[in-house]
Amino acid sequence: MAETWHGIVRDVLKRHDVRLVTYVPDNVLRPLIEGVEADAFFTAFACTREEEALGIVTGAWMGGTRGIVLMQTSGFATLSNVIASLALPFRVPVAMMVSERGTLGEFNIGQSLVAKTMRPVLDALAIEHHTMTRLDETDFILDRSLVQAYATMAPVCFILSPLLTGGKVFSK
Repeated sequence: MAETWHGIVRDVLKRHDVRLVTYVPDNVLRPLIEGVEADAFFTAFACTREEEALGIVTGAWMGGTRGIVLMQTSGFATLSNVIASLALPFRVPVAMMVSERGTLGEFNIGQSLVAKTMRPVLDALAIEHHTMTRLDETDFILDRSLVQAYATMAPVCFILSPLLTGGKVFSK
């Protein structure tokens, strides 16, 4: 059986003892969400907003548990304040994973506009971020970036390109 992006992500999270997975439901992330929900290693649950998910992961870190926030591009647009006022000043290595929308045939102008701002916002906040486009780079990027995030006590963001995930399927 061929490896999948979501299987690799799940394995790397386990390797780094990332047990808490908070998310706002997303079709592109569905295989990862279903995988972590089915695995007793993880505690995974849906949140109503991305800010809530990030706050829960931050609190879990302060209690000794590593976590990750899963969201889509438009959800990232709501996070600047909570990252800048909570994760950064308190040096919480929040891991974020974003399914990228707004590119490669996107029909929703809102998604396209947010996609154009996501990386500049991450740069302005000095948050390490990597766009994953190929299956063969997924393990390496996740592994090394999580090591760095925990060593430097800094957030990290993984952007899942449609080239990796297949993206959202649009009806014609």
